[in-house]
Amino acid sequence: MDCKQAKNRKNCNCTYEPCSRKGACCDCLAYHLGSRELPACFFPADAERSYDRSFEHFARLVAQKRV
Repeated sequence: MDCKQAKNRKNCNCTYEPCSRKGACCDCLAYHLGSRELPACFFPADAERSYDRSFEHFARLVAQKRV
């Protein structure tokens, strides 16, 4: 399977600018799961900007019906 990094990058909402994984979803997911986090694309824009990508933060957003 070919990586669609250029296409994925257009929809990537990650605001961390020096990130080398933008658009490389498999690399991004592996990196964040290794830290008990989810990638930016799982979060609404205001929550993503907090850089709190923890499972717990995501669960709070789900409980608030924000995702």
